[in-house]
Amino acid sequence: MKLSKKIVSLLTVTALAASLTACGSSNGKSGSDSSGKKTYKIGICQLVEHNALDAATKGFKKALTDKLGKDNVEFDEQNAQGESTNCSTICNGFVTNGVDLIMANATGALQAAVSATNELPIVGTSVTDYGTALNIKDWKGTSGTNVTGTADLAPIDKQEDMILEIKPDVKKVGILFCSSEPNSAYQAKLMEDELKKDKIEYKEYTASDSNEIQSVTQTACSEVDAIYIPTDNTMASGIETVKNVVIPAGIPVFAGEKGICEAGVTALSISYYNLGYQTGEMAYKILKEGADPGKMAIETDKNPTKLYNKENCDTLGIKIPDGYTEMNEAK
Repeated sequence: MKLSKKIVSLLTVTALAASLTACGSSNGKSGSDSSGKKTYKIGICQLVEHNALDAATKGFKKALTDKLGKDNVEFDEQNAQGESTNCSTICNGFVTNGVDLIMANATGALQAAVSATNELPIVGTSVTDYGTALNIKDWKGTSGTNVTGTADLAPIDKQEDMILEIKPDVKKVGILFCSSEPNSAYQAKLMEDELKKDKIEYKEYTASDSNEIQSVTQTACSEVDAIYIPTDNTMASGIETVKNVVIPAGIPVFAGEKGICEAGVTALSISYYNLGYQTGEMAYKILKEGADPGKMAIETDKNPTKLYNKENCDTLGIKIPDGYTEMNEAK
């Protein structure tokens, strides 16, 4: 009887020790499941809520779920609601919680992540130009740091070709973007260079935040006969405001991406879902294959699509040539 009690006591101690060991991995950091497989914890910081960024986040999560298995990856997804200070708080929280990797969706989120850590791997997406975003003047395609990712820049020269194809008699193009977004300014400069080549007059119209979108757009509509809006998070989040001004004014908008084309007539657009998926595949290589982010070249969507907004084109009496896909039919 005494021996039995000792055996029971020993088994109880062993069970408690095993239980404590299992609980030890539940500290906010990545651990292992019952089969011994590692569970990866991924922090996602998205700058603002709108269709393009939402699609990129969705694609990213799908790629990692496909690659790692849904039971082996946990996402801490947070939205900064367009505020850079929120991005910083979110990314610093990820570092404190010891995530395995940070996905930064849009330039402001990427810059906050870089400020928060130079050790944890960071993959960016929906970033137009990494040299500008990371303040690397001699940009050569790789960061040399803990950062890599995907860029959402579609060829600007082909976007300018679309303006001339749809409106060959264009005299002056307004370039509309948010002044606080450096990647938008970068695209604006590229568009200006292309317009100069064709001797087309242009003027920049900038809003410092969403509160100025309506007034700035109204001013542009009174002075130009076409508007170009690059990939710009502030404009994308306030695109209904833009549409409510440009359509009644009869001014065609040429957009840098599909979401902004809600107010436009055409866009040379990438798939943000596909871009996010590519970003997830890059994250997988870092997590599972030991790839060095600093040596991984920034990737882009290699097949941008020529889209048109049928409703807006019909309203403005614009006929679209062959080779364009109706926006609502595009994936």
